[in-house]
Amino acid sequence: MPESAASKPAEPFRSSIMQIEPQWIDYNGHLNMAYYNVMFDRAIDQMWLQLGIGPTYMKERSGSTFTAECHVRYLREIHLGDPVQVSVWLLEADDKRLHTFEELRHATEGWLSATSENMSLHIDMGSRKVAAFPPDIRERIAAVVTAHSTVPRPEGIGRNVAMPSKR
Repeated sequence: MPESAASKPAEPFRSSIMQIEPQWIDYNGHLNMAYYNVMFDRAIDQMWLQLGIGPTYMKERSGSTFTAECHVRYLREIHLGDPVQVSVWLLEADDKRLHTFEELRHATEGWLSATSENMSLHIDMGSRKVAAFPPDIRERIAAVVTAHSTVPRPEGIGRNVAMPSKR
């Protein structure tokens, strides 16, 4: 059973509002790049709870997810005291993979600070190998993918790192 009921949102998943911790601020006076990933990860953990693939799933069914790929874009600085919230789109899924896109925004002013696009793999924790999701979990995932497909896609999905040639 999921930690909380799986829902079929008509909008992307929204994390709880998070606060920037003082030790996350670097010598440039802004949020260090590593902690953007901490906030993205915390948001994903919250969404995974709704899907029923959080810590209880790992303990009871010996399954978890590992991140296989991640692409972060840093668009605007975050500073100490800025409240933030992450929106998560579950773009695609198959028997073993989840493709997500996240936006980190200032929680009260709404401006976009960073995005993260990820590929997560379902892991059998007994063998520590990629494995198919159980059918009940796959159904929940498919319902969210279908719901999120009706929501406008954010800009930046599928971007890669490149330097445009000078011509």
